Amino acid sequence: MKSYLLLLYRLTIYNVKVIFGNKFVYFVVAAFLFFAFIILLTIFDDAEFDEAVIYGFLVFPGLLLIFYPIAYGIQNDDDSKMLETIFGIPNYRYKVWLVRFVLTIGIATVILFVLGNIANLTLYQFSIVPMISQVLFPIAFLSSLGFMLSTLIKNGNGTAIVLVIISFIFFLFAEPLEYSVYNIFLNPFSEPTKMSEFIWLTIVYKNRMYLIILSILCLLYGMFNLQFREKFV
Repeated sequence: MKSYLLLLYRLTIYNVKVIFGNKFVYFVVAAFLFFAFIILLTIFDDAEFDEAVIYGFLVFPGLLLIFYPIAYGIQNDDDSKMLETIFGIPNYRYKVWLVRFVLTIGIATVILFVLGNIANLTLYQFSIVPMISQVLFPIAFLSSLGFMLSTLIKNGNGTAIVLVIISFIFFLFAEPLEYSVYNIFLNPFSEPTKMSEFIWLTIVYKNRMYLIILSILCLLYGMFNLQFREKFV
């Protein structure tokens, strides 16, 4: 059992290094600095803190954490000459990239819990588990979308550019679709005053279900693209 746990630990550490290109510390520091920056801006504006504001604070560092590993995952394997090896073992590519995808989301979740506790202690008291659970919906969707794009574009810079453009478009429509089920960045804690609670909960539920379904479809389509070995190597 001890040997198995040690192997699992080493495997996790190795994949984390691959995922973040040996720059894991920089991404963590960047997430914390970005989080501190937006908090300071809000404090200087004398804004009132509530769960809706905290939700917005946590979404952006989460997106920052998943951006690089999702966009550059395949290119990093290509640059390190590991792509041929991964495709050379039957079904191994699915295990490798699915594990890395889960690790990316898992690491982002842990760091968001830390940021959430900091916000809970310094800004506004809220229930951390429901908050982080809601924050993970748009993060998981954009992670799945980025993974699918990386299997289509097969270039880190190209994937990053397309993902930034798509995310920017989502942000542009976030305000016009503020209370719509089609808003990727729907804030479940920003309940409109002139809407019944039942209708609002229905909108949030449908929005989250759409994000789950779209995330699964993007992930499955990305895995489907990985069947065509000749397009990658």
